[in-house]
Amino acid sequence: MRPWLRLLNELETPVCRRWSQSTRQRWFFRPFALISRLGNGVFWYSLMAVMPLVDGLYGLEAALHMLLTGGVALLLYKSLKGMTRRVRPCHYDMDIAAGVPPLDRFSFPSGHTLHAVSFSTVALFYYPQLGWLLVPFTLLVAASRIVLGLHYPSDVLVASVIGLGLGWSSILLML
Repeated sequence: MRPWLRLLNELETPVCRRWSQSTRQRWFFRPFALISRLGNGVFWYSLMAVMPLVDGLYGLEAALHMLLTGGVALLLYKSLKGMTRRVRPCHYDMDIAAGVPPLDRFSFPSGHTLHAVSFSTVALFYYPQLGWLLVPFTLLVAASRIVLGLHYPSDVLVASVIGLGLGWSSILLML
């Protein structure tokens, strides 16, 4: 493991341990597990499917824009995970339990968060009136990744910055 990642892991592990212990309370764990599952694509692809049905060609344009941005996000986060190879908190510290099974082995950056932020950014460009739904949902997806012991706070923070940059870049390219 790279020295800077080891140091970062040591700094962030106590925070992850504290957040992860909340998953042992079933009433607290279940909503985050559900949010994480919805953030795995179910919510976003459902939203993309509904947009053209509700708003015709404008909705189709928004959905395709989100889909293309999601494809770039996928390539980006997979290559970053492969380069950094940061071990997930639940694999780094025995006191941190994975609240749900991880989708892959590595932690940095959070793909759920990167997609949630980039999808929300694009969707809010087309439909700002959805802010009441998309902003809290995106924040909950990001928090769920830490609560469930799958990501460090920096994984989520960096993924948020990348997702926001990717979303805005795609909007600027479309203008």
